Amino acid sequence: QVHMVESGGGLVQAGGSLRLSCAASGTFFGINAMNWYRQPPGKQRELVATITSGGSTNYADSVKGRFTISRDNDKNTLYLQMNSLKPEDTAVYYCNAWVQIAISRSLNAWGQGTLVTVSS
Repeated sequence: QVHMVESGGGLVQAGGSLRLSCAASGTFFGINAMNWYRQPPGKQRELVATITSGGSTNYADSVKGRFTISRDNDKNTLYLQMNSLKPEDTAVYYCNAWVQIAISRSLNAWGQGTLVTVSS
């Protein structure tokens, strides 16, 4: 079983910064790609950023230049540094990862979500 636990959400003023963390625990061989998604109020969930096991990153156009995704493979932890936050960044943020639980089997694991609220 794999658990993904996020932390770091909260209320911040526009222009401020927050850092989200997501720690994976359980029994597994390794973690492949890791992602941050978000779901704004009344909207669909959207992909924010991706990082591969090798460290390659990709971002949604809406957050490029403001958000930075990173990971610590030794700690099985994913991060999202969010700078220059805007009210439209308000959402529940979810971490997601492809976790290798057997030689030829991966599990798509999700965190419970953490709320980020940006006030204007």
